[in-house]
Amino acid sequence: MTWIVLPNGNKVWTQRCGSGEKKVLLVNGGPGLSHDYMQCFASFLPQAGYALYFYDQLGTGASDRPDDRSLWTLPRYLDELETVRAGLGLERFVLIGHSWGAILGIEYALRHPERLGGFVLSNMSASFADYGAYWRHLRDTLPEDVRMRLTALEAAGLGDSEAYADLVQRELYSRYICRLDPWPSPVQRSLSGLNTDIYGQLQGPNEFTPTGELKAWDRWADLHRIATPTLVIGARYDEMDPESARREARLIPNAELFLSDTGSHLAMWDDQANYFKAVLGFLSRLPS
Repeated sequence: MTWIVLPNGNKVWTQRCGSGEKKVLLVNGGPGLSHDYMQCFASFLPQAGYALYFYDQLGTGASDRPDDRSLWTLPRYLDELETVRAGLGLERFVLIGHSWGAILGIEYALRHPERLGGFVLSNMSASFADYGAYWRHLRDTLPEDVRMRLTALEAAGLGDSEAYADLVQRELYSRYICRLDPWPSPVQRSLSGLNTDIYGQLQGPNEFTPTGELKAWDRWADLHRIATPTLVIGARYDEMDPESARREARLIPNAELFLSDTGSHLAMWDDQANYFKAVLGFLSRLPS
């Protein structure tokens, strides 16, 4: 375990698993979640000879949790990622970013291409508008009575209520976030520890209402500038449109594509064998 001190004095928790010439840094999703749901990577990468690094983003997990809303911004989290990289001494590494972590990964690949030997862009579209449109499409596929209950709660200003969250969990998350029942305990730990201040500021009150600071984020026009060898991952039952993953793989010049046929947003759990076969195969093809 290593603590990284940020320029503002706050501390970020990191942990290394395994050792090897190739270094892999995991950047988890959320925003506002801990790294816990990505612990399954520790069952695959170290055994294959990779040094694997976890970290909890500021405000989550074991890292400091300052009460300062000015810290919950994409630019600051991108600076934090570079501070963590430098603090761990990773001169050149592979970045695996999932969901919100893949947003940070795209931004990092555009800003610091010299640091990356590889990039796994897992389960994230290249724009928030695209993600929001597909999530609304998935909502429209729900039974009419469920849609009516969601609409009624929203109209009553209860989009952040427990009743609303329970309905979304039962009808959507179980189909498009993780298809295992019950959810693995590391996933439950991450979700139960969600920092709602971070999530609300960057995302919005819920998945259907992207009113946070990320709502205008769009990098479709810049994907052609990512020179890093990239593996794009999507899934048939993802909350991200599988067609968006295909589009990303076409636009990034040196990209491969893996689409899980049975997995969801957390395909590293509900299509684990195929997910890690794709990741490990990609890593093995990267230059030393």
